[in-house]
Amino acid sequence: MKDLAFNKNEDNMNLLIGELKHHISNANLGGGKISTERHKKKGKLTARERINFLIDPNSNFLEIGSLAAMGMYDEYGGCNSAGVIIGIGSIHQKKCMIVANDATVKAGSWFPMTAKKNLRAQEIAIENKLPIIYLVDSAGIFLPLQNNIFADKEHFGRQFRNNAIMSSMGIPQIAAIMGSCVAGGAYLPIMCDETIIVEKTGSVFLAGSHLVKAAIGEDIDNEKLGGAKTHSEISGTADYKCKNDSEAILLIRNLIEKTSNHQTAGLLRKKSFDPLKNPKEILGIIPKKRDKQYNMIDIIERLVDESNFIEYKKDFGKTIICGYARIDGWEIGIVANQRTIVKNGKGEMQIGGVIYSDSADKSARFIMNCNQKKIPIIFFQDVTGFMVGSKSEHGGIIKDGAKMVNAMANSTVPKFTIIIGNSYGAGNYAMCGKAYDPRMILAWPTARIAVMGGDQASNVLFNLEKNRLNKKGEEISKSDEIKIKKKIVDNYNKQTSPYYAASRLWIDEIINPLDTRKYISTAIEVSNNCPIKEFKTGLIQT
Repeated sequence: MKDLAFNKNEDNMNLLIGELKHHISNANLGGGKISTERHKKKGKLTARERINFLIDPNSNFLEIGSLAAMGMYDEYGGCNSAGVIIGIGSIHQKKCMIVANDATVKAGSWFPMTAKKNLRAQEIAIENKLPIIYLVDSAGIFLPLQNNIFADKEHFGRQFRNNAIMSSMGIPQIAAIMGSCVAGGAYLPIMCDETIIVEKTGSVFLAGSHLVKAAIGEDIDNEKLGGAKTHSEISGTADYKCKNDSEAILLIRNLIEKTSNHQTAGLLRKKSFDPLKNPKEILGIIPKKRDKQYNMIDIIERLVDESNFIEYKKDFGKTIICGYARIDGWEIGIVANQRTIVKNGKGEMQIGGVIYSDSADKSARFIMNCNQKKIPIIFFQDVTGFMVGSKSEHGGIIKDGAKMVNAMANSTVPKFTIIIGNSYGAGNYAMCGKAYDPRMILAWPTARIAVMGGDQASNVLFNLEKNRLNKKGEEISKSDEIKIKKKIVDNYNKQTSPYYAASRLWIDEIINPLDTRKYISTAIEVSNNCPIKEFKTGLIQT
């Protein structure tokens, strides 16, 4: 399969993967060497050390949002991984959501993206009925940005509401107070089913000693005010007292071992087989240039078990591929954009990466079939949007697109989205973008997410700027036009980058394409923890 174009594509993908590894490595530094040394001198484990000790030996921790807040708070010295580490890990072979404050990053203070990331962890736990564990070590809300984190619906207080909701659903919640836990943040561990506090390092109170002195004139130190001895012997707020982080983590493991498993969704799984076609060839299949074509089937066959893919309506609606396969033994349905020039059933050429009426109609039907069979759906996005023009409008493209969106939005089987290329306009929505509640949404380093492609957008934005200047009586010289266009293109490209999306948690993680099977398999295993609701679409126009 390899030729010069393949080798160039492979070199480009390897460069992008190298860039991804570099950014993740920087994020994993937390607050840096000095802050980490200061943290460890207190007798504490770092957040990542706590997680590694907590999960089963030789098991994987599937991190989510590792690049959250990347480049967003540079004026405050940055906030690597939004100051909190979240992900899915196995404890006594039970999948759990783990949330660990990183106190090396601004003392674990809550920035706006910290709250958003914590809420995403709780959302995943609720959707999949996962036990959730909080390793608490936080100085509370970052006051310079309190107006962006405190009072709105999806702000800081929402996490306590979620604590209550999860409790009513019977989802186990365990918190270990391993450092500071102050003000409103004090409610999070106490609203959990069971609370652990670590001697000497753990403390929890609504107001610290300095604020107590200022408010009511009482002289008291933090340990007597809200330390481990106080809350385990006097107030009874904490359920368990531990000598150090290690003892607390072992206790969490013992408590999780005693939790019962929820009723499963009954998703089908058979013996796992590797793809027959080499997955590493994916790196050379995805084109470096976004206007180049490739066959999505070549990607699918390098991801699914035994490279076996049963295509649904193969000769109809060819700009979307639908079909059945298995990944790591799990039975799945696949809905994937086809970025190659194809002929439809009438012999007409169709542009790859564009959704036409026939492909939208086919997809809606296939999504409903998957719901009938209780089969989870994987959406592989490389879409530039729906087809435009009089022929498409007269043919009912909006009606057929609405049919697809309706079926997808009402789908009750677990949905997962992988953005491998373009994710533009309404195509993002129809192919299960973030707004449509995929259980997990991931991107390859080649992803681009925007209302429209860069060339179209830059021309629109330039014309708007040109009109604005003309209204002020200003003429644009040729050299100024070049400068303005370059600035617009650079800014637009930055905003369509997968890193821009990852920093804002529009996607859960950017992944190496070769890790796709691992992420999908774990995500499906987690989703099997929760029964599937009845599928209803409401009114769909025919």
